[in-house]
Amino acid sequence: MDSEDRIVELFNASADLKREAASSLAPQIAAAVAVISQSLLADGKILACGNGGSAADAQHFASELINRFEMERPGLAAVALTTDGSAITSIANDYDFAMIFSKQVAALGHAEDVLLAISTSGNSRNVLEAVSAARGRDMRVVALTGNGGGLLGELLGEADVHICVPSESTARIQEVHLLVVHCLCDGIDRTILGVE
Repeated sequence: MDSEDRIVELFNASADLKREAASSLAPQIAAAVAVISQSLLADGKILACGNGGSAADAQHFASELINRFEMERPGLAAVALTTDGSAITSIANDYDFAMIFSKQVAALGHAEDVLLAISTSGNSRNVLEAVSAARGRDMRVVALTGNGGGLLGELLGEADVHICVPSESTARIQEVHLLVVHCLCDGIDRTILGVE
């Protein structure tokens, strides 16, 4: 297979998964929009975390809320827990890498806030610890996973929202996660601004 054929194959695989997942994920995405919007309207904030590509997704989501997505509006409170190098490295050095997000959640989180926990496998230990810390702060959790949800899916309660991409491919899961992030931003904007 030449490189152009391979590229077309990858585009098709991504598009196929997105089409297949649209109907099954739409209710969970809509529920997540409601949970996050409710938090923001109550002067809460969104704390987002993940590793690698999921860290980039957490930062992307936070930046879209703080700045804007596609409509003009005031900034919305969001913090990517992946960006403070001094906090992350001090926590990892003094305690354990598994605690880099949980210590931030324990310090910054409040009951009206929401944790956006992103893990393609659902098994990232530091994300699992962040969810446990969110529990201790009476926060709700919106989880983005794949691979059946892993241990993260098992930690979630009835008040939480689990958006689990039906795939085992990390690349495909991440591609859908990015689309989910954009769906969340669109839904939040529409809710906050009262757009039909």
